[in-house]
Amino acid sequence: MSKQETPAAATADEERPRGARRSTPVHGGRYASLAIAAPVLFVLLLGTVCVAVSVGSVGVGLGTVVKVIADHLTGVGTPAGVMDDQIVWNLRLPRVLLAAAVGAGLAVVGVTLQATVRNPLADPYVLGVSAGAGLMASIVITLGSVAVAGLSTSAAAFVGALVAMVAVLGLSRRAGRVIPSRLLLAGVTLSYLFSGATSFVIFRSGNADAAHSVLFWLLGSLSEASWSNLSLPAAAVLVVGVHLMLQARTLNALAAGDDAALSLGVAVHRVRIRLLVVASLLTGVLVAVSGGIGFVGLIVPHLVRLVVGPDHRRLLPLAMLVGAIYLVVVDLLCRVLVRPEELPIGIVTAVLGAPVFLWLLRRSEAS
Repeated sequence: MSKQETPAAATADEERPRGARRSTPVHGGRYASLAIAAPVLFVLLLGTVCVAVSVGSVGVGLGTVVKVIADHLTGVGTPAGVMDDQIVWNLRLPRVLLAAAVGAGLAVVGVTLQATVRNPLADPYVLGVSAGAGLMASIVITLGSVAVAGLSTSAAAFVGALVAMVAVLGLSRRAGRVIPSRLLLAGVTLSYLFSGATSFVIFRSGNADAAHSVLFWLLGSLSEASWSNLSLPAAAVLVVGVHLMLQARTLNALAAGDDAALSLGVAVHRVRIRLLVVASLLTGVLVAVSGGIGFVGLIVPHLVRLVVGPDHRRLLPLAMLVGAIYLVVVDLLCRVLVRPEELPIGIVTAVLGAPVFLWLLRRSEAS
């Protein structure tokens, strides 16, 4: 019994039905309310999307953006100009929506991994999934799709992510159970291995253009976004996001520790494996369409946790919204900072994320 826990409180806890006991020590009143924060962030996301679609090498008014989108969604109204329609609907909107989907997905995976392995430094790329996807993508780009049974770059990247996931889970098992500390070490080790293999593939390719394409892909890019490659990641983020929100109480229990989770009736080993597989699969889908975009799954969960607290019932949905807003803004910066060229997204996320992460470290030390 802790010093703060009174005998009466302990007795009350013992007398509760098993299913009614507290799932995790989460905080309440001093954090932002989900009912207030979620609508505000959703409106902010819609506004950010409209601004991002409006801004570019060719400016399009916000009114025109809203009109084009409304015309396509409702099928009524006078069509906008052909050029504006092409820019808004076929070029910019798919890219902005893909940025929102990838940002939301990486953020929710980061939240899940940090709770599942109980490590605040865990993020979607700590499992080596991104590095495995990068290796397969680099093989396709430099050697051609024939080298990997005719797979496209995105398909090969997803296969690489699956291989990395299976390898990491296999290496992290001991006595039939996945050990979180071994999981992180296996992920980091395989990341270095896959990254080294990727560098070797680039070095041996002898094709400067292909090497440049691989580097740009590895640093993250949404330049290939289209309606055709938006549907899968968007659907995956929606389905996995809803699934993880339904598992919020379980994540609260895991974050409190294995012993606490076991006392609450959680099958820790089976649940941890399932959550890791789901997180890895979603990461593979996102990396396949966006390349390596770091820091989103690391920084966003921490920032949201500062505002809404550690309860995953609030943390998961709000992290998805903040992650979507963050990556839409970052992608906009990548398009406009060095016009007419385009910066890889990974560069901007690193430049913005590193100072925030250092601030978080100092804050945690001070507290």
